[in-house]
Amino acid sequence: MSQFSPFSKEELLPQTEMLEIQKKKGELFIGLPKETHSGERRVCLTPDAVTAFTANGHRIVIETGAGESANYTDKEYSDAGAKIAYDVEEAFKCNIVLKVAPPTLEEITYINPKTVLISSLQLKTQTKDYFDCLAKKKITAVAFDFIKDEHNTYPVLKSLSEIAGTASVLIASELMSVFNKGNGLLFGNIGGVAPTSVVIFGAGTVGEYAARTAIGLGARVKVFDNSISKLRRLQHCLPSPIYTSTLQPKAILKALMRCDVAIGAIRGKNRTPICATEPMVEKMKEGSVLVDVSIDRGGCFETSSVTSHNKPTFVKHGVIHYCVPNIPARYARTASVSLSNIFTPYLLNIAEEGGFENAARFDKSLRNGMYFYHGILTNKTVAEWFDLPFREINLLIL
Repeated sequence: MSQFSPFSKEELLPQTEMLEIQKKKGELFIGLPKETHSGERRVCLTPDAVTAFTANGHRIVIETGAGESANYTDKEYSDAGAKIAYDVEEAFKCNIVLKVAPPTLEEITYINPKTVLISSLQLKTQTKDYFDCLAKKKITAVAFDFIKDEHNTYPVLKSLSEIAGTASVLIASELMSVFNKGNGLLFGNIGGVAPTSVVIFGAGTVGEYAARTAIGLGARVKVFDNSISKLRRLQHCLPSPIYTSTLQPKAILKALMRCDVAIGAIRGKNRTPICATEPMVEKMKEGSVLVDVSIDRGGCFETSSVTSHNKPTFVKHGVIHYCVPNIPARYARTASVSLSNIFTPYLLNIAEEGGFENAARFDKSLRNGMYFYHGILTNKTVAEWFDLPFREINLLIL
C-alpha cells in the first residue's frame, strides 16, 4: 500500500473482517445459588474458576455457604473476587444462573425475566408446572446433561459417570467390612487369598471405570453387556484381560452365585433393563454387596429400591443393596472440580463470542443442551414426555 493512500488499513479490509474487528467481548454476570435439593452437595464453580472469570472482567455472585458442602469457604470465593450474597434471592437475580440441580418452583420466582438458566434437567422428576414457570418468565434454559460436544459425547455426563464408576467399587469395598454386615473380605489381591470377584452389568463409561478400579485393587472382573462393540472396546482399553459376555441368563446366574460384588451400570433408552431377576439375587452369597448405579432409571436388579445418602443400604436375601441415585454428590469436592473444569472454558468461550445470544448462533453443542429459548420449548424429548408443543431451535436462532 502506498504511504500516500488516504484510506486506513481497516477501511480497505473486506466487510467480514471489519465485523471481526468490531466484535465486542460479552461481559458475564453469573449467579451461583446454594443447592437445596436433598443430598446435593456439589457446586458448579470452584474458587480457582471464579478467579479466572474475574480476571477476565466478569462478575460472580455466590450465595453464602454454597461451597461449604464441597469444602470451599466463603472467604476463598471472596478472595477470588466473587461477591458473597447473604440474601437468598440475590444470586438468582444475575443474567446467568448456574446450578447443579434444577431450581424449585419457588426459586424460579426469584429469577428475573429473560435470564439464562444452566443446570441439570432431571427430566423424570419434573412436572408441567416447572416448564410453565420457565415459559412465563421467558427464560432460556440449558440442561448441561444434554450438552453434546464436537466429539459427539456428553462431557458432563461422561465426567460424572467416571466418578460414579470409580465410586461404586470404593463403596462396595467399604460395605464388605464386617462392621457393615458384609462378608469380611478385603477388596484386593492378598498373597494366599483368592481375589475378590466382581460382576459388572454395562460396558459404558460407568462400567469401564468400575472395572478399571476393581482391576487396580486386584479383583477378578466379569462384564456383561448386549453391545459387542462396547465389550470389545472395553477389552482393549483396560490394563489387563477380563471376562466379557452378552446378557445370557445362565451365564449371569453362574457369575452372580460366585461373585462378592455386583455393580449395575447399564442404561436403556427409557427404563434400565432388568439384568438380574430376584431368584438370581437370592442365590448370591450371604453378605455379598450389590451397588446399583442404574437406580436413577429404575435399576437393573429386580430387588433394587431407591435409597438415600442418609440411609444408603438395605439387606434383602442376605445381600447388601446400595441404591443411592447421584453417587457423585458423595464425593462433592471431586465432582465440583470436574464440573468446574467443564463449565469454565465453556462459559469463557461464550463471552469471547460476544455473549450467550451470539454463541448460541454458532455453537451447536449449546443448542443441543437448550430446552427453552426465551420461554419457548425447543426440546422434542421434553415435549413428547409432557405432551407440550415445541419449536425447532434452529428456526428460532437466526
